[in-house]
Amino acid sequence: MSDTAAHAVKPDAEGRVRLSGRKICKSFGLAQVLFDVSIDLHAGEVHALLGENGAGKSTLVKILSGYHQPSSGELILDQKPVTFDDSEVGEAHGVILIHQELNLAEQLTVEENIFLGREIKRGWFLDKAAMRAEAKKLLDQLQCDIDPRTRIRDLAVSDRQMVEIAKALSKKADILILDEPTAVLTGREVDILFDQIKRLRAQGVGILYISHKLDEIKAIADRVTVLRDGQHIATETVAELEKDDMARLMVGRDIQQMFPDRHADDGAEIALSVRDVSVDGLVRDASFDLRRGEVLGFAGIVGAGRTALMEAIIGLRERSSGQIERNGEPVKITSLQDAKKCGIAYLTKDRKGSGLLLNMDMRPNLTLLALEKFGRVFLNRKAEEDALETAIEAFDIRAADRKSKVGDFSGGNQQKLLLAKVMETDPDIVIIDEPTRGIDIGTKSQIYHFIGDLTDRGKSVILLSSEMPEMLGLSDRIAVMAGGRITGILVGDGRNEHEIMRHATGISGKQGASVHE
Repeated sequence: MSDTAAHAVKPDAEGRVRLSGRKICKSFGLAQVLFDVSIDLHAGEVHALLGENGAGKSTLVKILSGYHQPSSGELILDQKPVTFDDSEVGEAHGVILIHQELNLAEQLTVEENIFLGREIKRGWFLDKAAMRAEAKKLLDQLQCDIDPRTRIRDLAVSDRQMVEIAKALSKKADILILDEPTAVLTGREVDILFDQIKRLRAQGVGILYISHKLDEIKAIADRVTVLRDGQHIATETVAELEKDDMARLMVGRDIQQMFPDRHADDGAEIALSVRDVSVDGLVRDASFDLRRGEVLGFAGIVGAGRTALMEAIIGLRERSSGQIERNGEPVKITSLQDAKKCGIAYLTKDRKGSGLLLNMDMRPNLTLLALEKFGRVFLNRKAEEDALETAIEAFDIRAADRKSKVGDFSGGNQQKLLLAKVMETDPDIVIIDEPTRGIDIGTKSQIYHFIGDLTDRGKSVILLSSEMPEMLGLSDRIAVMAGGRITGILVGDGRNEHEIMRHATGISGKQGASVHE
């Protein structure tokens, strides 16, 4: 998708402002998170909102849509002051927010979610046929082949995101706010979403778009507003900014080196050997070796089997066949506890669902996997606090109050806490699944250098990532999976986007294949 094509449609001729925030301030208790922030959203434009995790982006859009009330400042809709007492009032005025965290009722069907609270009725009864037909029409617009009768709990995360988008489209928004909408979407789904955004923009809908992916901002946005530490830094025309300019505005400095230097030893001993591991219906005869001090990347499209393979290695899934060796010795791993005894740790891609206890503070989250270090019968709270102090400094975890619930932290600080939690068990091998999903560019660079530091200390890392620059910038070798098989292990000059996609789509490669330097 070219930048010029993306900017073919401009805001309407008069540059009509639909929704404004004026001198918005917001405090939660004693912590102020927004300081006199102003923003204008025009009809028929895509306006990007950028900033590091914790910059105040999500708080601002929740105020613009009625989920939060400003501590001071005002909203102006169509040149008239307006108050959104809650999100329902915001939606009644045509302002629709698609949350970063999906807001669907898992026990209900797709069609029931799309029309929840706005059900179509025939007399006293629900017109299920009409809702099903309209839901199908909306999903067809998104080229999403989902039966409207399917329950949300039975859908993949990317399909759930498409349902959220269909639900928003059904509400006929005048202002549509998208908070990290592509974090869980495949490349094809992103293209479909962008087509819908262009269609809505051409119809005069104003779109506020939050993303940490600067390629997306260049591809889809007309203007960009940058927040830093709760303050408005700049509003610029996207066509006049390079990605480096946007990154500099976000973090307030040049990011000199995004990725750490790589210097893995090709002759290093084998730390982990996986032979012919299969998981019924998901993984077939997967074999690979992991060397000490290297980052071994695993690439592949959604459904390739990467996460299932890693879950089989650490005992979260039952293997139907295969063997695992640590330092040349066979090991039996049927649980996370077994994996931990073997010096293997797993950092899940679902930090909110299964990685962290969101309703608890930092200390129990940090020490949960390593409680035996802090007492057999009674926990040594001082030792826990000392460990937390060390982790906060080592991983640069930023929290105004360490007693705050982890669920209130920014995504970047949650991810750094999750990494600290995993490392508290002192593993020799760390499996990291999507380490920077929903993370800003400054925090990404920090996490990349944390990973580099692990390998510098002789630890080994398996990296699963859907971001190609991340995969190429961090990995010493790249294993590619397709259809549950490892179709190639790429090294040297073979580590490039073209070869990864050929192996990921099954065009070339077979189990055990390698591309050598």
